Amino acid sequence: MDAQGGRRSQAERDAVTVEIGYALVSATFAAAVLFGAVAGPALLFDLPGLLSTVLLRLGLVVAPLVFTARVVSVLLRFRWPAQPAEPGRHSPDS
Repeated sequence: MDAQGGRRSQAERDAVTVEIGYALVSATFAAAVLFGAVAGPALLFDLPGLLSTVLLRLGLVVAPLVFTARVVSVLLRFRWPAQPAEPGRHSPDS
């Protein structure tokens, strides 16, 4: 049900599904790129033990934070347009 107590149309449900999918895919990509940038040198090069451990742990901490921030920002940016209170009635500026 939407905010006014009515039912959402199929197009509205599809839009929500696409937006959720976009949020998850783009967040996964962003987190993977950031993890690769931070922890990649530790995985590719023979770094000293402490530096390697710090980079891997930093990547493991930052990647989920970026994932969460991206999902939240995409879904909060996706807003429903205000609908008229009565069907068939439109606001003067529409």
